[in-house]
Amino acid sequence: MVKMRSKQESDISVIIRTRNEERWIGHCIQSILDFINKPEIIIIDNNSKDSTIEIINHFIQDPYLNGGNKNYTDIKINKIENYTPGKSLNLGVKKAKKKFILIISAHCSLRKFDEKKLKKIIKSNLGIFGNQIPIWYGKKINKRYLWSNFKNKSEKNMFSNQENRYFFHNALSFFKRDTLLKNPFNEILAGKEDRYWANNIVRKKMSFYYSTDFEVEHYYTDNGNTWKGLG
Repeated sequence: MVKMRSKQESDISVIIRTRNEERWIGHCIQSILDFINKPEIIIIDNNSKDSTIEIINHFIQDPYLNGGNKNYTDIKINKIENYTPGKSLNLGVKKAKKKFILIISAHCSLRKFDEKKLKKIIKSNLGIFGNQIPIWYGKKINKRYLWSNFKNKSEKNMFSNQENRYFFHNALSFFKRDTLLKNPFNEILAGKEDRYWANNIVRKKMSFYYSTDFEVEHYYTDNGNTWKGLG
């Protein structure tokens, strides 16, 4: 695990989409705090019925984390109706106040995050997505077709032969906020809003980037799929 936590207050807003994520959300938030100093964390919750919100509130209220200052761990919980992935992410971007956006799935834990390197790459690319290590109850599992897209070498405008289109994944991605305000995600699609976004970017003669220095462990749900079965 590569931890390069900046000592300065971060200019990054982190967007996490949640729905009944009590098993992983604590690990997800803690992994962010391990790498990023004083981020703004924006939760977009799709009607969670379990202890997800209660767990998030522990981070907000924990005196060790906020050091007596409620602004130390800046976490805001937002509810969303008529959920789609793109709609929830666009809402998070609009709520964000920082210059950069980190999107991470609630059932992911950050493993590699080099803030300086990502900010350098984003100067010449509209978005960056990172590598994923699939985990099932703490054990690595065989990759389904999705995971074969995550290569061992960084690449600009990655093309997926399996999907026959450009590949991007919002389980772990990084942007300038202004970029997503100008190029928002499709709010109609029930899934794959990330691939649609990447293909639209390439059609506009712009680029995105896949970085192996940017990585999460991605946890499987009870039925063996990622969240809601959507890749």
